[in-house]
Parts: sequence; C-alpha cells; structure tokens
Amino acid sequence: MTVRHRYRKKADQFVVAVQVNLDTAGFTFQKWGAEQRCKQGDWLVNNHGDVYTVDSEVFAKTYRELSAGVYVKTTPIWAEVANKPGSVQTKEGQSFYKAGDYLVYNNKDGTDAYCISADKFEFMYELDE
Repeated sequence: MTVRHRYRKKADQFVVAVQVNLDTAGFTFQKWGAEQRCKQGDWLVNNHGDVYTVDSEVFAKTYRELSAGVYVKTTPIWAEVANKPGSVQTKEGQSFYKAGDYLVYNNKDGTDAYCISADKFEFMYELDE
C-alpha cells in the first residue's frame, strides 16, 4: 500500500491562465491518453508549457491571482506514488498514469484526482507536513 502525503506548490511555481468565458458548449481535446472536456467557464492553463484545462469551481477554490493572467495554486494537495499503471477519472476526463507517477488529490479524502509524472511533480511541489 502506498502512503499519501500533503504537499504544497513551490513558491516560484505559477501558471498563466485565462477563463473560457465564451458563448460555447465547450470543446474536447486529447490529453493524458484520453479525451478531455472543457466546459464554458473552465480555465485554460499553461503550466510551464504543459497546457490543459481546469474546472471553474476547482480553479476558484485552489488558485489566487498574482497579476493579470498569472496565478499560483495556494491550497495543499495530497499525493502518493503509483505502484502500478492505471487511470483516474478527473473532472475533465480519464487520465492514464505509469508506475512511479504521482496520483494527486485536491482534497484530503482522495477526491478530485489527477496524475502527474514524477519529474514534473518533484519540480513543482514540496512536502508540507
């Protein structure tokens, strides 16, 4: 069994983001090995060249604006190292991971999951316990 720890985004890790405030039914795109969905009001995020969308409610709860279009994640996350390959269901779609990747949860109870490769995770996060 893997152990889940609490982490925080490193102080210098910001993202560039814009809210999809368009009259649209949303759109789909391919990422993380499956089709993802962006809804009206979600956020289009550029995280050091990794571009993806974040649910509008999740973004509002977890990010704070530093300057126009620049945001930092201020809430802690909980994460564990995957010991075998698999997938998680995110708010945007299904995401596949490999053994050694991190399974990340915005909530302590293990909900609002996503996955990140080990190198990206270790670049962006630090232990917060």
